Amino acid sequence: MTIITGMRMNPEVVDWARRRFLAAAAIGIAAAGTIRLFSLRPASAADANEIRPFRVDIPETELTDLRRRAAATRWPERETVDDQSQGIQLEKIRPLVEYWAAGYDWRKAEAKLNAQPQFMTEIDGLDIHFIHVRSKHQNALPVIVTHGWPGSVFENLKAIGPLTDPTAHGGRAEDAFDVVIPSMPGFGFSGKPANTGWGTDRIARAWAELMRRLGYASYVAQGGDWGSPISSAMARLAPEGLLGIHINLPAVVPPEIAAALAINGPAPDGLSEKERTAFETLAAGAKMGSRSYATMMGTRPQTIGYAISDSPAGLAAWMLGHPGFTRWTYDDSDPEKSRDEVLDDITLYWLTNSAASSARLYWEYGGGRSPVFAAGEMTSEIALPVAITVFPGENYQAPETWARRAYRNLSYFHEVDKGGHFAAWEEPELFAVELRAAFRPLRHPI
Repeated sequence: MTIITGMRMNPEVVDWARRRFLAAAAIGIAAAGTIRLFSLRPASAADANEIRPFRVDIPETELTDLRRRAAATRWPERETVDDQSQGIQLEKIRPLVEYWAAGYDWRKAEAKLNAQPQFMTEIDGLDIHFIHVRSKHQNALPVIVTHGWPGSVFENLKAIGPLTDPTAHGGRAEDAFDVVIPSMPGFGFSGKPANTGWGTDRIARAWAELMRRLGYASYVAQGGDWGSPISSAMARLAPEGLLGIHINLPAVVPPEIAAALAINGPAPDGLSEKERTAFETLAAGAKMGSRSYATMMGTRPQTIGYAISDSPAGLAAWMLGHPGFTRWTYDDSDPEKSRDEVLDDITLYWLTNSAASSARLYWEYGGGRSPVFAAGEMTSEIALPVAITVFPGENYQAPETWARRAYRNLSYFHEVDKGGHFAAWEEPELFAVELRAAFRPLRHPI
């Protein structure tokens, strides 16, 4: 893949006169009852690399319909156990959905998105939505940050400030990043694949093309959840310009551990204390059905898609059943995990009707297999530098011994004392600190 070298695009990707013209055109689209998207399909092959400004303005009729559906939820009886072994508990989900119907304000979430520079561009026949924020500091290192499921671009918004403006957040100017946050295919405002083949390798190639199109000669990649296998695929494919990756859900589980887990067998002999703890955590999660959502979406995404595309309460329960949300309160006692924060994310899935299209990524990945197995991610083929941060609230704690075995060029490994599966969402300042430290050795003038 050819990379444009020694080039930084003008921060004004398009002139403001053209922006106003597109805005006027988008208003006409909205009148027809669709989401107002400041994007028009390129008119010719010559415009295939066009980057178009994008803005969100959901018609009020869509929000009214959502509130009506949420208010009309038919609830089942409560679970027969006092834990989450049967799924998300009624006493936790019902107040959230009732607030969704009567108190939640999507316009505040919409304003969060529209406060960021958003764009759309067509890559490999599919529209890709992305946020692109340039640092005010010279020689900022470009980073492409990939979200996961049931996350979205919302999970990375709070990290933009600490990454692009480190001097305002306890960092140094030379630690600044330019930040690119795309919505994965089938997620959010990105296009929905109409055919098969949009797996992690294809997304990795699309991300490399996006960074090329933005004019970046050198860059790094970061991801947790789905962002981890996608970033790992980028490192394995090693497109020109990619310097290294940082992941916070690493694929370090060795083959013999994976084999024991597959048959619910005992832990192999000779494990260290940390390795045994990791094994027991993964084994317990399997017995509890922690990845049952992945199994369903990995085998029958269309079937579950009918239910979660039709019921707001069903969608919320399905998404909040993810183990990454286990410790979340969904109340205002913890603003990082409040009901509004949670509903911003869920509402984005609802309004873009992307419950089924996002689920298909699990099918593409292969029947719901786990992304933490080293062999499945072909980590032995990765030669680029790999940095790992282990957050204590993650689904399992990756041992450093396994990490060094999986990644031959492990450049950074650090265990921190707070944060969970949605690291950038839960601890944006700490997340930024980790990226600064992880990528510091890779920096050079762009």
